[in-house]
Amino acid sequence: MKIYLVGGAVRDKLLGLPVKERDWVVVGATVKDMLDRGYRQVGKEFPVFLHPKTGEEYALARMERKVRPGYQGFNFDTSPHVTLEDDLIRRDLTINAMAETAQGELIDPYHGKADLEKKILRHVSPAFAEDPVRILRVGRLLARYAHLGFHVAAETMELMRNMVASGEVNALVAERVWKELERALGEKNPEKFFDVLAECGALPVLFPHLLKEGAGMKGLAMTHSIDIHLDSMMMPVAKPEENIDEKVQTNTLLRTAIAEIRFAILLHALPEDGNEKLETKKIISHLCNRYRVPNSFRELALLTAQHHEKALHAQTLSADELLQLLSSLDIFRREDRFKKFLFACFYIAKARGETFDPMWLLACAQIAKSIDVQALIAQGFEGNTLALELKRKRSEKIEQWLKTHQQLSS
Repeated sequence: MKIYLVGGAVRDKLLGLPVKERDWVVVGATVKDMLDRGYRQVGKEFPVFLHPKTGEEYALARMERKVRPGYQGFNFDTSPHVTLEDDLIRRDLTINAMAETAQGELIDPYHGKADLEKKILRHVSPAFAEDPVRILRVGRLLARYAHLGFHVAAETMELMRNMVASGEVNALVAERVWKELERALGEKNPEKFFDVLAECGALPVLFPHLLKEGAGMKGLAMTHSIDIHLDSMMMPVAKPEENIDEKVQTNTLLRTAIAEIRFAILLHALPEDGNEKLETKKIISHLCNRYRVPNSFRELALLTAQHHEKALHAQTLSADELLQLLSSLDIFRREDRFKKFLFACFYIAKARGETFDPMWLLACAQIAKSIDVQALIAQGFEGNTLALELKRKRSEKIEQWLKTHQQLSS
């Protein structure tokens, strides 16, 4: 039995980048061998195991054969006779088809290191065409490495075009599309993910509304070079649970927040004709239903599409209009989401060459939240009368704040 470090860890190590997670392949072993050594099996489609101490993933070397369309249409051979080269050749890209021994020796049968040096994303073998998820992975990796000068090999792009033409992309499972999209939205250049899909012809199949001139492409363009830094004052994250590495969980929360904000920016400009707000809600809901998008992404995208214009011009609104906007954003219960909304608005304004001060609207929200509800209840207000009095007090407080703010500005 031999164990090798494989995939992304080897690739990023050669690129001089931090290795975030390590995957291992085991050659010459059986399921029983792994269980006898204390590994815990977690894979359903093929044997994957967790190390009893590190929790890292160890997979038996495998070969695969396409038997029907789609991501799940494979038969696997994980017998001890499968070689390391057999396992590596079924991987997607040459830069992911390298391995390293325990002694640090690089095993590179498909010239991944040379392609790393040339900054090329190139498929390992024609078997690439058997798995449509690989189109999404190429897009995601370009989103991650484009700033380093990477590009997709011409022959790989041609192969992906043929995959789209053959209908392979139509068989993609919703969860797989969302997983790759979510990860791409957290990369340095998320627009490259969509560039790849557009170039190979998959964009109209997977995200047709992004092709509408002046609508989706406007939002798509705004993801370009957005580098969101989540300031601790603007974006506090939930405290990590006990017994979980704090740094890892905090980074995960930040990446998720960035992806949520970019998703909202991407969809905020759909569409530009008809009943805009009604149609926008319908399109975003349809997309989210199709790919089973988490509620946090769906809610922020809908709120941003429906309310960003009013938020961008918040300083021209009356006290009653501001309170209505803040209530629509549910700032009284969903402060973290409101702050993500402010980030989305900030970058939308920036892309449009406009000025937007998120701190002004945040301060206004704090004024609205400063009314003591319990004090009103103690005065005997309840039910409808409580709601009306609370609304009146909040509007009055905002009005006073606006006047004070105007006096200080003049």
